[in-house]
Amino acid sequence: MTGDGRERTELVWRLRQIVGEDNVELDEPMSEHTTFKIGGPADVYVTPETTDEVREVIAACREAEAPYFVLGNGSDLLVSDDGYRGVIVGLADAFTNVSIEDEEITCQAGVSLREASEMACELGLTGLEFACGIPGTIGGACFMNAGAYGGCIADVLKSVRVLMPNGSIETIAVTDLDLGYRESRIKNDGLVVLTATFALRKGDPDAIRAQMDDLTHQRESKQPLDKPSAGSTFKRPEGYFAGKLIMDAGLMGYQVGGAAVSKKHAGFVVNLGEATAADVRAVIAHVQDEVERQFGVRLEPEVRFLG
Repeated sequence: MTGDGRERTELVWRLRQIVGEDNVELDEPMSEHTTFKIGGPADVYVTPETTDEVREVIAACREAEAPYFVLGNGSDLLVSDDGYRGVIVGLADAFTNVSIEDEEITCQAGVSLREASEMACELGLTGLEFACGIPGTIGGACFMNAGAYGGCIADVLKSVRVLMPNGSIETIAVTDLDLGYRESRIKNDGLVVLTATFALRKGDPDAIRAQMDDLTHQRESKQPLDKPSAGSTFKRPEGYFAGKLIMDAGLMGYQVGGAAVSKKHAGFVVNLGEATAADVRAVIAHVQDEVERQFGVRLEPEVRFLG
């Protein structure tokens, strides 16, 4: 964190006043909070439990001019080996309430997509089947308009309740979120998702379960779920598939240190066990350079980099 030790101590004291001493950790290893299982320590890791606490924590960081990052379950994140010099605001542990009204489900930002799709299935509500295997949280899914197997968040999202940069809390309709391929106003304008409401439809629970089982089977048979990763490493380039380009470039299995292009699905860079963030970055850079050299297409990472 930038600033002197006194400033850090004052901020930590303030954060503990807001969320309680047990919900503030110092030098927290980020490898424990990302699906890549990679990342050095964050200076401060804070777990707010209410909307007011989220607002106050972020206000305190801004007042102290301390960098902060709002984290779900880190499923699309590569954290530097040096860690993060700032405050991580973790929402995945405490922001997990769900409410149901007729055919609408409202989830707090920390609810996993898998849990939301399972709950919808149990209620006989259709629309979230595509999300059953996406490893992210509701907040992250809205942030990047997550999608898979022909469906995406924009198809079923009704509205989000967000913390605005000015500290106000607003409800924004899906039509005002500028949702595109891995893009949103949430991402571009620095909004923090608190809850999301999905408009689903009544369906046959058996048919919903059958579709989710089929998608799960497809995912398990095609993706390297046995190794830590951040899911699809690259965005889909227009007119191409990233995985096919990487495979055609002869890069399946390409390895630097403990990181490699998966031999099961070329669109995934995986942690073979002891990978560093530097290893992953080196693999990504080589893949980008080789694919561009051979096919004239520059792959853009879908993985976000922190620190």
